[in-house]
Amino acid sequence: MEIMQVIGSLVCTHRVAGLGHMHLRVLRSNKGKLSVAVDPVGASAGNWVFTASGSAARFACPDPNTYTDLTIGVIIDFWAPEG
Repeated sequence: MEIMQVIGSLVCTHRVAGLGHMHLRVLRSNKGKLSVAVDPVGASAGNWVFTASGSAARFACPDPNTYTDLTIGVIIDFWAPEG
């Protein structure tokens, strides 16, 4: 798991069937790396989140057949990042 910050949404009109209507969020790591994650929990821009990656990301989705390598699993209520 990694803590990342949601910086925005990604809108895609054409998707593979396995993604369905899942929201996609653009995330930034503490080192500034940008990633895209499936969001089954409803995170908003500015939220800090825990992410699951790799094969565990599929099981963080309501449907484990979802095609993802990064999924938001938790919205953090309070966290003060260092640095």
